[in-house]
Amino acid sequence: MTELPPAYRWIDEVRPLPRMVEAARQLYGTIETPGPADNPIILDWAREAGLSKAYSSDTVPWCGLFMGLVARRAGKAAPAKPLWARSWSRFGVAAPEAALGDVLVFSRAKGGGHVGLYVGEDETAFHVLGGNQSDAVSITRIAKTRCIAIRRPIYQVQPASVAPIQLAVTGGISANEA
Repeated sequence: MTELPPAYRWIDEVRPLPRMVEAARQLYGTIETPGPADNPIILDWAREAGLSKAYSSDTVPWCGLFMGLVARRAGKAAPAKPLWARSWSRFGVAAPEAALGDVLVFSRAKGGGHVGLYVGEDETAFHVLGGNQSDAVSITRIAKTRCIAIRRPIYQVQPASVAPIQLAVTGGISANEA
């Protein structure tokens, strides 16, 4: 398992970790294959998530694929059309404020969207664990003003760790996750 950056190593200490965060954490560090080749691991995710007919190349945005796989591994049902980031605005239930493990949906400047998991926030940005962030599974800061939906997985028993997490500013703000 790839080590997290120092600012996020606390995630490995949290117990119980929300199941979707735990599933996503296992995939941290996976990267796209540069150029025309595909990373076979990412293509295997499409097969595992039952999306291989709709997803055939890691050059296609894969944040929704990542989330579909994470949801499946956590025992949660993905929304219809999970490859479309904005479809995740219908996942789970609406949450009044973001907390560890919530699904965050973001707008993009040229349309479309991005989706990932909340692992914290600072004054101006959410810290998001997601796929296809700089062509990798990574944690990045995304401006809160871009967030269009905060969705909480449905829990039989909500883990005590599902709470807002205040973090220090670390790195720049992402302008275009890809």
